Amino acid sequence: MKRPAVSRPAAPPRPAAFDYPDSDGQPIAETDFQRKALWYANDVLARRYRDHPDVYVSANLFVYYEEGDPRAVVAPDVFVVLGVAGHDRRTYKVWEEGKGPDFVLEVTSRSTRATDQGSKRRVYAKLGVSEYWRFDPTGDYLDPPLVGERLEGDRYVRLPLDSSREGSLAGRSTVLGLDLTVAQGRLRFRDSATGEALPASDELERRVVQETRAREAAEARAARMEARLRALQDLSSDPPGRAIE
Repeated sequence: MKRPAVSRPAAPPRPAAFDYPDSDGQPIAETDFQRKALWYANDVLARRYRDHPDVYVSANLFVYYEEGDPRAVVAPDVFVVLGVAGHDRRTYKVWEEGKGPDFVLEVTSRSTRATDQGSKRRVYAKLGVSEYWRFDPTGDYLDPPLVGERLEGDRYVRLPLDSSREGSLAGRSTVLGLDLTVAQGRLRFRDSATGEALPASDELERRVVQETRAREAAEARAARMEARLRALQDLSSDPPGRAIE
């Protein structure tokens, strides 16, 4: 007797392949003030975490946050993700990594004001970005020029800033264990525990050159002093001349 054919459920359709570009083909237009602040922040944070294999630091990288929708993308100026591999990436896909950034810094200006305070801020809250910082190096619209916010529930709450009589500002990032400071329009990071400033790579190079030159000068002075001492010792050890008979 012929057995009836067994109907099998149809295999679920495979998801369509989507292209997630790593560039939009548009040049990044920045003033020197924005560029230097962005470069400094990315430089010192990348160097701080270079020996931490589970921390990822990047800048101006596309962060895709909805699988299947390449339009759901944001490109933070500088961001840090804790608990993911620190290797290089072409793009960052939240659904593959398992989480979004923990810290975001936008170097803002009047031209990016609406995006930085509007759509980006909403996306960062949606992604669970614990801290969102904005720095306005030219004072275009932010007063004070540094603003830090902490995510509480689904909304951001401003972090307190300390100000000095000289006009400097300081705010603390508990996510990074660093203080963000602004003095004379320059953004700097400091270790919250030690107060030590984090220098940029070019500042470190200049410091190494200065220390090398100072050491070489000290060694040269020591060598000259030693030569003089030897000359004096040689003179004192010469036998006295014979008296003339």
